[in-house]
Amino acid sequence: MNTPAMLSREAALRIGLAARELPALGVQGLLEILLERLGAPLADDALDALRVKDLKGHPQLSAQPAEALKLAAARLRGEGVEDPAHPPLQDYAEGDMPGSVRVACASDGADRVDGHFGACSRFLVYQVSTSERRLIDVRRAALPDERDADDKNAFRAGLIRDCHVLYLASIGGPAAAKVIKTGIYPIKLSEAAAADAVLDELQRVMVETPPPWLAKLMGLPPEQRVRFEASAGREEV
Repeated sequence: MNTPAMLSREAALRIGLAARELPALGVQGLLEILLERLGAPLADDALDALRVKDLKGHPQLSAQPAEALKLAAARLRGEGVEDPAHPPLQDYAEGDMPGSVRVACASDGADRVDGHFGACSRFLVYQVSTSERRLIDVRRAALPDERDADDKNAFRAGLIRDCHVLYLASIGGPAAAKVIKTGIYPIKLSEAAAADAVLDELQRVMVETPPPWLAKLMGLPPEQRVRFEASAGREEV
């Protein structure tokens, strides 16, 4: 049996690491079980929702040690999988950057803003002022084992609840409602882009004509809160 053509690099990495926890089964055996359980193609978001009970119920896995199954399920959700390279984190303490906002970027690799809210592997978190920006955190988006998959959108919104703005490639209506309810302003890109390019544009807007909601976050007085036309290539959700 060949590996499905639509298997992403991230999914292949997760399956390979999970198979190490189940050496008697091997990669091919685990792949066949996952295809039987989840169907093809094996999407990252389907793996995100996988639980130990989903593995235990299969005849080929019922005799496996509980700890091995727990570790395998965690690897399949992306826990313990090394993130694609990203720029080094920079120190930040509250008050370091007056007038700054906190920005989350849905990402599937490096410093790209290319992730779907419900399926991205991580969120890059930046602190951004008019003259400076720092990557202060990288947050894995996989659900903990004890969380139900129905809670995924709420869980992900909670991961970035300290952020003011969220840039992403796509997001569904119910998920957008959860994000907005959390107090985060989602902005959908027309196409994937490097985080630096996205934040360059944000800083330009912050300097020139921030919209009222952004000017308020920056601490600008009411008389400076001017309206502006949304920049080309950015779609507000």
